Amino acid sequence: MAINCGIVGLPNVGKSTIFSALTSAPAEAANYPFCTINPNVGIVSLPDTRLKKLAEHFHPKKVIPATVEFVDIAGLVKGASKGEGLGNQFLSHIREVGVIAHVVRCFDNDDIVHVAGKIDPASDIETINIELALADLASLDKRAERAEKASRMGKEAQKEAAVVMRAIEKIRPLLQEGRGARLADLTDDERDAIYDTHLITMKPQMYVCNVDETGAQDSNPYVAAVKKIAESEGADTVIICGKFEAELADLESEEERLSFLEEVGLEESGLSQLARAAYHLIGLRTFFTAGEDECRAWTIHAGDTAPKAAGVIHTDFEKGFIKAEVYSFDDFVKYGSEQKIKEAGRYRQEGKAYVVNDGDVMFFKFNV
Repeated sequence: MAINCGIVGLPNVGKSTIFSALTSAPAEAANYPFCTINPNVGIVSLPDTRLKKLAEHFHPKKVIPATVEFVDIAGLVKGASKGEGLGNQFLSHIREVGVIAHVVRCFDNDDIVHVAGKIDPASDIETINIELALADLASLDKRAERAEKASRMGKEAQKEAAVVMRAIEKIRPLLQEGRGARLADLTDDERDAIYDTHLITMKPQMYVCNVDETGAQDSNPYVAAVKKIAESEGADTVIICGKFEAELADLESEEERLSFLEEVGLEESGLSQLARAAYHLIGLRTFFTAGEDECRAWTIHAGDTAPKAAGVIHTDFEKGFIKAEVYSFDDFVKYGSEQKIKEAGRYRQEGKAYVVNDGDVMFFKFNV
């Protein structure tokens, strides 16, 4: 799975504004459809108070956070699955990302044109979901044809084709209803068999409600509509005021941004929540290395073992892995230092089978 997040939605819902604020990399934002033709790509540092606390203790020469890549994809419109509005090009960009952040306009503003002429989050979501489902149905039909041809090539091929067809039978009704393939109840074998189809709607998805300065309140009916749909799909919802986030991003220093947030009663920006939600939705987790030279957050996939984690630092670490010395960040907060963690018997030595936990602080021993 790609370790990036695609920002999608209808034209003029605020995707490029949010992307620009996220990455502080200017994306063209204009009040007409298709102003973004090529996808903008930006790398975002993942806000993590744990890394900050480690740095405050060790006073390292360098502090390096984890990152997540965001891709700003041009607005989709009705008919995109048939090529409308450069649809084929846009759909190909979505296929290349790991997860989808679906931005939905949740504010009124007569000066900003809505492609459908009215603000209706449920309808907007349906438009995007139907276009993605139609694109996936076309991919599914091609995969079914290949499976049928393969089934004539012997018993083993027949068995493999049967698994593919079972997966297709579960997915097709969902797509025909404009719902995502990710909602299908597939076995691991069925999921693996259909993987090469690269279905867009199989990707994890979250909804991003773009509100105005007053719209983050619980009384916003547009946000309520999005949350209802998200809950029915088991998806997360993040609420962001794109205009506020853009103003926040324009401030020159971290101190100014923190002061601005404090003035409006917020602990962190909505974009920080979005970056963290995307990171976890992709299935990524963080472990740390900490010392006087460097405090660093490293990215692994959920379920990775200690040697895999070591290999993220350097391939030699994985090849010659001997053991990992580990303690949890929670224990670091509880006991205050590595020495006290050791005295409490919470400093561990783990072998090759150890599955790394999010927030582990690790030191690797290896021999090449």
